[in-house]
Amino acid sequence: MSAPSCCLRATSLAKQTKETDQPDNSRGGHQKSQNVLLAGASGASLVVLGVAVSNHESEDEAQATGADRLRASPVDGRDPSRPRHRLSDIRDQHGPGSKNPWVTFEDKVYDITDWVGAHPGGDVILRAAGGAIEPYWDIFTIHKATHVREILDQYMIGYIAIEDLDQRTGRPAAETIEDPFSTDPARDQRLIKHTAKPCNAEPPPEELGKEFITPPELFYVRNHMWVPVVKEDQADDHALTIELPDGEERVYTLAELRSRFRLHRVTAALQCSGNRRSDMTSSTAATNGLQWGVGAISNANWEGVRLADVLLDAGLKPAQFASTAVAKDSQGDADSGEMHVQFSALEAYGASIPLSTALDPRADVLLAFGMNGKPLPRDHGYPLRTIVPGHVAARSVKWLNKIVVSDEESPSQWQRRDYKCFGPNEGAKPDWDRYPAIQEMPITSATTGVWVGDCVRAAAAAAKSGTEWMLRRTDEARAAPGVRDLPAWQREHLNSKDPKYALKMDSTEGDVPMALMGYAYSGGGKHIIRVDVSVDGGNTWAQAELLDDCGPEGKNCRGSKYWAWRRWRYFGSLPELAETRGDKGCTTVLVKATDLAYNTQPEQHTGIYNVRGNLATAWHRLLVCPSSVKRPDGKTTWCAGNAVYGSGFCKPEATANKT
Repeated sequence: MSAPSCCLRATSLAKQTKETDQPDNSRGGHQKSQNVLLAGASGASLVVLGVAVSNHESEDEAQATGADRLRASPVDGRDPSRPRHRLSDIRDQHGPGSKNPWVTFEDKVYDITDWVGAHPGGDVILRAAGGAIEPYWDIFTIHKATHVREILDQYMIGYIAIEDLDQRTGRPAAETIEDPFSTDPARDQRLIKHTAKPCNAEPPPEELGKEFITPPELFYVRNHMWVPVVKEDQADDHALTIELPDGEERVYTLAELRSRFRLHRVTAALQCSGNRRSDMTSSTAATNGLQWGVGAISNANWEGVRLADVLLDAGLKPAQFASTAVAKDSQGDADSGEMHVQFSALEAYGASIPLSTALDPRADVLLAFGMNGKPLPRDHGYPLRTIVPGHVAARSVKWLNKIVVSDEESPSQWQRRDYKCFGPNEGAKPDWDRYPAIQEMPITSATTGVWVGDCVRAAAAAAKSGTEWMLRRTDEARAAPGVRDLPAWQREHLNSKDPKYALKMDSTEGDVPMALMGYAYSGGGKHIIRVDVSVDGGNTWAQAELLDDCGPEGKNCRGSKYWAWRRWRYFGSLPELAETRGDKGCTTVLVKATDLAYNTQPEQHTGIYNVRGNLATAWHRLLVCPSSVKRPDGKTTWCAGNAVYGSGFCKPEATANKT
């Protein structure tokens, strides 16, 4: 962005010197000039330019010669204690192949040697080495956050020499780079995008959970970088390298994995550790990370081969490591005996799981190449990925190309300095080595649909599958036998057989129907046994109906444990609206779940707050403010419409008041 034109009046250098270099309290202790400043884009460093003009020159001559001198002899008013670096030296001596890579940002120079290993994108940052980082941040828009800039500022070593700066902007000439995201796949327009490059998106709540098995196009997308390109006619040749602790390697092609090992299928939900992060942010305090609603979770049928089978075929001898672990543990070092399986991906992502998990026959860890009966979609790992059921989705590495069995966890930034939880008091710069990486996920639940009054019938009539149960409930009281009949699978799985869940549409004026639906999930393969719902802010509670999607004895689900989510629905009546939002009456809807081990969710996010916003599993709270209209016959028509506020729905811009 160019600076606005301005008229520079003649001033003496002596006067400039007297007025410049006043102390500044901005970050890094840099100084700025109170002299003539060239305005640049927001955040740009200020470059001081002085022009000495003799007193006998006319005003016109002063303006003309002043402009020439402005171009010829700029004066650098930036912090003189910081060294200056020429762009040619940065490019030639500190590029991607250098042991000391540097980058520039605005008019500053940064030595990122020590940051490369800690950078979330790993070596990808080296693409910018020797030049400006702005073009990459324009593509990787997730970097345009205050905390990212604060990290970069720690590595500042000086300024770009003033000779290499555009005098109008105070910055070097803009660079252009090839967009690595240009080959990313097209995405469903219904997805709610949090970032475009890389793509991070979730389905809207009204689509989430309509079906037990999430359609691939609505499966949430969590990418850290671009989607690697693997051509379909070359997929069978995709190579997976397995490195054992002794350094021996074994390479398998995708075709070989398919043909040599027994096929396994697992029905499992994947959930990002940041699911419902926006809930923690709005209810407690600011968090770093994508502000997911309730949709960073999806459920699918995965198809592939067991990781354990492949590791054993590659030559791994588990008994050897078991004896080593016992020997080390006997010396009092409880952690040193644990072995790890590191996963690496084509686009540089990396993560790991304990070897004990990988080899557990009931853990169902897969090297997957299929999803819902078809090859993996590109956004979800084509042609090969890991599936680690019951664990945070960060361990289910997409675009897999290497596995290393090691006595250390993955050195990746995403394993060691991300996807961890800290105490509420541990601040923005926690001790990353103090806590282990998240593996199994805790219990959570959420409401994905709210309908009140006539909205119940309207939503049901418009739906194709997931809410037809509402339409049946609204019609069966008045429809003649045989008039309406749903497909057999819907009668089996979507229609309540318990009279206590029946929704009465022939209600009195004070009995307005209300319907809710949502999901519950617990990591580690723990079955959800109960979902509790309150529609009056916790004054009274009822149990939601749990949908038996897996069928009798789990015949519709694959796997050794219950790795899938569990959908639920609730039928009831709208309570007295004891809260207000503006001129509307409101009520608070709460949901919480319990699993087979009687784990349940915390009531508030306050006690589990962490600056990364991970594992936001407190009760899901929604403020429902339905609208009502008086009909000509004197009856009142109610509908929830879009007046539902909370994570996954409208932002809670104002807090409701108790009446």
